[in-house]
Amino acid sequence: MQSIINAKTLRAELAAILERVRQGESITIVYRSRAMCRLVPVEGAEPPLGPPEDDPLYQAEAVGRSRDGLSSSEHDGLLYGAGRG
Repeated sequence: MQSIINAKTLRAELAAILERVRQGESITIVYRSRAMCRLVPVEGAEPPLGPPEDDPLYQAEAVGRSRDGLSSSEHDGLLYGAGRG
């Protein structure tokens, strides 16, 4: 399926639009009344994810104090998904 949306809609609904693309839809983005780019699904886009222990960032030492108030476990959860942090 092919759709056309404007850049304002893309900004406002990015997560939902990316999900539509993941489901197989191609979307043309219009900016200032001109087609600018196209979002298309990538075949085989699911990257193989191994255990987080194999990721060098997961094993990295702390480099400073967090400014957002989150703990390192909460950051791990954001980076690696719930249940992995």
